[in-house]
Amino acid sequence: MSSHALSGDRSADSRRWWALAVIAVAQLMIVLDITIVNIALPSAQKDLGISDADRQWVITAYTLAFGGLLLLGGRLGDLFGRKRVFVIGLLGFAAASAIGGAAGGPTMLFAARALQGAFGALLAPSALGLLSTTFSDPRERSTAFGIFGAIAGGGAAIGLITGGLLTEYLNWRWCLFVNTPIAIVTAFAAFYVLTSDHIAKGRRVRLDLPGAFLGCGGLLAIVYGTSEAVNRGWIDWLVLGSLILGVLLLLAFVLVEKHTTHPLLPLHIVGERNRGGGALSVGLAMIGLFGVFLFLTYYLQVIKGYSPVLTGVSFLPMTVAIVLSSTGIAARLMTRVPSRNLITPGLLLAAGGLAVLTQLNIGSSYVTTVLPGLILLGLGMGMIFMPSMSLATLGVAPNEAGAAAATINSAQQVGGSLGTALLNTIAASVTATYLASRVASDPLVQAKGAVHGYAVATTVAMVILVVAALIAFLMINHRPAPGEATGHPATNDEKAAAATATATAGVGRSAAATSEAQSAEPPRTDADANADVLAVRRSDSLRSES
Repeated sequence: MSSHALSGDRSADSRRWWALAVIAVAQLMIVLDITIVNIALPSAQKDLGISDADRQWVITAYTLAFGGLLLLGGRLGDLFGRKRVFVIGLLGFAAASAIGGAAGGPTMLFAARALQGAFGALLAPSALGLLSTTFSDPRERSTAFGIFGAIAGGGAAIGLITGGLLTEYLNWRWCLFVNTPIAIVTAFAAFYVLTSDHIAKGRRVRLDLPGAFLGCGGLLAIVYGTSEAVNRGWIDWLVLGSLILGVLLLLAFVLVEKHTTHPLLPLHIVGERNRGGGALSVGLAMIGLFGVFLFLTYYLQVIKGYSPVLTGVSFLPMTVAIVLSSTGIAARLMTRVPSRNLITPGLLLAAGGLAVLTQLNIGSSYVTTVLPGLILLGLGMGMIFMPSMSLATLGVAPNEAGAAAATINSAQQVGGSLGTALLNTIAASVTATYLASRVASDPLVQAKGAVHGYAVATTVAMVILVVAALIAFLMINHRPAPGEATGHPATNDEKAAAATATATAGVGRSAAATSEAQSAEPPRTDADANADVLAVRRSDSLRSES
C-alpha cells in the first residue's frame, strides 16, 4: 500500500473522530439546557417578574416543543439531508438562545425557550443519524456510541454545575447566552468534518404536517389549560375549553396517524403491549423527575438560602445514583431478567424517594431528608431508562427502529412537560389556599405555605409513579431475557452491541424507503436476537482458533 493511501486512511479516520466531537457537543448542549435553566430559574423569575403560576413555562416551553417535534425533525432530516438539518438546528439554537438571554419580559423568554426546543428537535435525530452513518465498523460504532451516551448522560450534571456558576458569578442570562458561541462554532466545524448525505433523487418523502400540528397543538392546549387553572380555577371556561380542545386535537391526531400513508407516529409501534407499556411508564416517571428538579431548586435557593452553585452541587448525588444504577444494576441484569422486573422495582424505588421528600419542611436537613430522597430517586430512575429503551425497539422491524426510539424519547419529554405544568399548578394552588387563611404578609408563613405546596405536589408525583409501576407490571409481558433461550445469557458487550445496532438500524432511511421495506422485512424477535448473539460467539471462537 502506498504512503499516499495510508495518509488518506489516517485523514479519514481522524475526520470521523472529529465528527464525533462535533455531534457530541451538539447533543451535550441539548441535554444540559434542561438542567442549566432550572438552577437559573429563581433568579430569572425575580428579574422578569414571572408569577409562580407561569414559571413552569420556562421549562415546559422547551420540553414540549422538543418532544412534540422530535419525530418531525427526524423526517426533515430524511428529506433534506441530516447534515443540512443538523447545521440549521445548531444555528437556530444559537439564535434562540441569544433571544432568550436578551429577554425583557416573560413572554419573550417563553417564546425563546420554545424555539430552542424546536431547533433541538432538529438536532437530536440528525445527530443520531449522522453518528450511525459516520461509524460503520462495529467496534468503532460501539466506541462512538459509548462516548456519545456518556456525554449525553453527563449533560444533566454539567448543566447543574454550569448553571450555578454562571448564575452566581455572572447573570442568569448567561445560562442562555453561553449556547450561542458554542452552537455557532460547532455549526462551522460541522461543514468541514461531517459527511454530506446522498439523498436519492426522485424519491418523494412526505411530511405529516397535519399530524405534527394536531399533536403539538393538543399537548400545548392541555398544558396551557392546566397552568391557567392556578389563576382561574378548574371550572373556568378558558381552562375547561383548553383542556377539551387539547383532548379533541389529540383524538384527531390519532385518526390522522391511523389513515395517513406516512404517519409521524406509526400507531402499531405504541399499540404493541410491551412498547406501549414501556412508553407510558417512562412518560409518567418523568413527572416525578422534572417536578423534583423544579421544587427542590426553589426549596434549596429560596427557603434554605443556598447559592446557585451549592444548589447545583446538591443535585449531583442523584445524577451519580442514576449513572451507577443504570451501568451497575440495569446493564448487568438486563440480560438475566425480564424488563418489567427492572422497570417495576425501579419505579417503586423512585416513588420511595419521593415519599421521603414529601416530609420536607422549612427546618429539614439536607443530609437527613433531601439527600436520601435524591439517592433513592436516582437509583430508581437508573433502573428504568435502559430496559425501557430496549423495549422500545424489541420486535420492531429494522426500518422502524428509528421511529420507535424517537417515540420513547418523545414520551419522556412530553411526560416531563405535562408533569411540570400539573405539579406546578397543584403546588401553587395549595400554597394559595394555605396563605388565604393566614397572615400572608409574614415571610415565615409564606415560606411554610410554599413548602406545603411542594410537599403536596410531590405526594401526587409519588402516587403517579406507583400507578406507573402498576402499569409496567400489568402491560409489559414476562418474556425471557435475550440470551435465556440459548442457556447462555448474553454478555453486556453483546447486549450493548445488539441494542446499538437495533437502535440505529432505521435512522438513516427515508420515509419512502421505510414504507417500501415494511412488507419485505419481518419484525425481529427474541429468537433472532439470540441467533445474532450465537453467531457473534461462533465468529469470535473461529477467530481465536485461527
